[in-house]
Amino acid sequence: MSTLKSFIIVGGGASGVLLAAQLLNSGDPELRVTLVEKSGTFGQGLAYSTQLDDHLLNACAHLMSAYPDQPDHFWGWLSQRTRLPDGDAPVFAPRRLYGEYLGEIVAGLAEREPVRLRLLDGFAVSVTSNASGVEVKLASGASLVGHAVVLAAGHDLEPASELAFAVRPGSDADTPLLPDAGVLILGTGLSMVDAWLALKANGHRGPVTALSRRGLLPAPHRPGKPLRLDSADVPLGTDLSYFVDWFRDLVRDHEKAGGNWRDVVDGIRPFNQRIWQSWPIYARRRFLEHTKAWWEIHRHRMAPAIHARLVEAIESGALRLIAGRLLDAKPSPDGYVARIQPRRRSAIEEIPVARIYDCTGIVKDVASGSITVVRALIDRGLARNDPLRVGLDVTVDCAVIDASGKASDKIFAIGPLTRGTFFEIDAVPEIRVQAARLAARLTG
Repeated sequence: MSTLKSFIIVGGGASGVLLAAQLLNSGDPELRVTLVEKSGTFGQGLAYSTQLDDHLLNACAHLMSAYPDQPDHFWGWLSQRTRLPDGDAPVFAPRRLYGEYLGEIVAGLAEREPVRLRLLDGFAVSVTSNASGVEVKLASGASLVGHAVVLAAGHDLEPASELAFAVRPGSDADTPLLPDAGVLILGTGLSMVDAWLALKANGHRGPVTALSRRGLLPAPHRPGKPLRLDSADVPLGTDLSYFVDWFRDLVRDHEKAGGNWRDVVDGIRPFNQRIWQSWPIYARRRFLEHTKAWWEIHRHRMAPAIHARLVEAIESGALRLIAGRLLDAKPSPDGYVARIQPRRRSAIEEIPVARIYDCTGIVKDVASGSITVVRALIDRGLARNDPLRVGLDVTVDCAVIDASGKASDKIFAIGPLTRGTFFEIDAVPEIRVQAARLAARLTG
């Protein structure tokens, strides 16, 4: 039996709640879990705090159970609260409902486990480690002591440092805009879609420009059946070019047989983390630089109804997609003048805007991000960036690696902070499995 009995989870969003639920599966009566969340609202985090019904889950509801061993858990919960369509039509539920679902899970845990689970409204600012365990200091001056800490802080809510003039949608800086104001959105992925939907819901009618290196829009979901693959079918550890060619051939052959490319993308999903981990660092870097954008528009798709709205807006000119890069954004009386270099064009385009949104996705360097407790760990040498600087450096067992390269036996991380090691770790189906494995390790 593990000597670890007391666990502090920093972050009460989806990752933190899923881990707490798995830890409490342990029958050890001496186990203690403290879940710390700075907002005081548990289960929502960035993804599920929205109250806009147009912000839908990007996966079908039947895939979104919080528990890997209870695949119909969310579907059953949802069917009791809303009328679901007859037949096999996919359901893309509002994300606010999923936040309510996670909130009910944690509330139920707190009711059943009044001794073993503690929910704490607090802002963690630092973690220290000693021979007997860890100490987590809060902004209030209070301290929490436990045997181990797990960082479940999720996504950085602030723009990247080089985009200080931009704001994150839904942040405190995202103040109301005049209806006819021009808007520039940096990024054309699912975060851009969320920002555009929020603008529309607030009655915005001004020009909206979305900019990314390739100007690609995520594809819509379509009914299908994941291609069945065995681990022996997947070329692990090969050169990136070889893997991409293999994947394209697989898609081509499947489509010739009457299938859809989505079946192949979904069929390979169970192997995504193993594929990523099998590549050397230089191959991962090449993937991020040259292949990631194409992969993401096919892998991270959107509800068909939302895609149809986006296409209509693009065709009408209400939303403009540009492939290119932002040169700079100079302040103006009404906001900014953004200078854009369109791809494969020499002429520079200037666009007056009142607001620039940062929807670029992955923060490149958590050491300079806005997650205070993560920065403090790195500053003290108790953690370090992963080699690609897209998250914390962790082992495949989620142990945080310090500046000297040593894996901690008391400090762990889960969810998006571990993307350097797992890459595909932003969605609930992956996080719930990671949570179950980490809980088994910590309590086994």
